[in-house]
Amino acid sequence: MIEHGNGFFERVYDVVKNIPEGKVSTYGDVARAIGAPRCARQVGWALHCNPQPGVIPCHRVVFADGSLTSGFAFGGIDIQKAMLLSEGVEVSADNKINLKKFRWEGG
Repeated sequence: MIEHGNGFFERVYDVVKNIPEGKVSTYGDVARAIGAPRCARQVGWALHCNPQPGVIPCHRVVFADGSLTSGFAFGGIDIQKAMLLSEGVEVSADNKINLKKFRWEGG
């Protein structure tokens, strides 16, 4: 079960708030950063429920292979791509990020 209050979601939001502009992280990276390495899907759910779009930059979280999220909760893949491009993150024609270049390792 996913905790509420000062639980799981808040820990996810705390990590994601620290992803710097121009960088991305994966759902698994965020899960590992909060001490829940097998909870990447739950990280996705927490971000889907993002209570502060714009403050919690969920657009900076991508799949393990660098793919953008087709179900980006706040406008779809094209919006996520535009937001990342505006921050200087390069997105390939097949909607992937080069994680070797743009991955944030600070979590």
